[in-house]
Amino acid sequence: MSSTASTQAGQKAQSLTLVEAIQDGLYTEMAQDDSVVVLGEDVGKNGGVFRATDQLYEEFGEDRVIDTPLAEAGIVGASIGLSQTGMKPVPEMQFMGFMYPAFDQIVSHAARLRSRSQGQYSVPMVIRAPYGGGIRAPEHHSESKEAFFVHEPGLKVVSPSTPYDAKGLLAASIHDPDPVIFLEPKLIYRAFREDVPTKPYEVSLSEAAVRRDGSDISVYTWGAMTRPALIAAENLSQSRGIDAEVIDLRTLSPLDTETITDSFKKTGRAAIVHEAPKTGGLGAEIATTIQEEALVHQEAPIKRIAGFDAPMPLHSLEDYYLPQAVRIQDGIRETVEF
Repeated sequence: MSSTASTQAGQKAQSLTLVEAIQDGLYTEMAQDDSVVVLGEDVGKNGGVFRATDQLYEEFGEDRVIDTPLAEAGIVGASIGLSQTGMKPVPEMQFMGFMYPAFDQIVSHAARLRSRSQGQYSVPMVIRAPYGGGIRAPEHHSESKEAFFVHEPGLKVVSPSTPYDAKGLLAASIHDPDPVIFLEPKLIYRAFREDVPTKPYEVSLSEAAVRRDGSDISVYTWGAMTRPALIAAENLSQSRGIDAEVIDLRTLSPLDTETITDSFKKTGRAAIVHEAPKTGGLGAEIATTIQEEALVHQEAPIKRIAGFDAPMPLHSLEDYYLPQAVRIQDGIRETVEF
């Protein structure tokens, strides 16, 4: 594990990557709550395909870190059952593209049990899934289909972009009484480090983060796209004097509509960046929310900078498919200069 340092407040912290922060978050929650269990393919002895569950099996044993067959519907179905016995299951889907066999369990049962039972039962469960492209993976390993789950009432959907947020959002998700889809941007699993407190803490599931203050345009994004959006904003500030505000949504459902609209009321322009296909993506929901809540402040058409309406291509075209800083810069500039 990474070296321990002290924060300015005198609290101990570790310099962690995002995937290490996930592992630390799981370890922290399992250490303080015996009802938290982890299950999935290769999460136990192997420590997970990305090592997000590394060392958990050795520390907590096979009754709490459970290797399962390759059966996503069974993993999620068993987790729903566990949640009804006082447990807090954290099932892992190895990749978001493997979640489709479990879709029926998620939307027909996990998302509906509170409503179906008129509030008598809930499903305290966190489904973790690495998602997104950029790592040169085979087909079905680079999906970004967060909109599927945002559309379903009864689910919360979360996507961290920093190690600090990853641990705090994971803790808040595990403590939440309802099911959470926790999407981990694997492109930045090991891209950078950040000081993460060793003690338990939460990051709210209802608040976006303003990553960069600005006055000319609001840029909304999440997950792995936050970093190229920030790079684009800095480049435009230096080259053209465009002052972009960058909002990291963090929680995709429920959306922090207050932060979204407050930023737009200040800038009057918006660009939305996501790697999922453009049509039917979450960008459309954000744009519509702005239209409904802040139309009179609008100075230009809202720009969506997204993946293309095609399956994620294989290796040689993957970087072309994903919104890179240059494409984001072009979209921001076009909107500001409209």
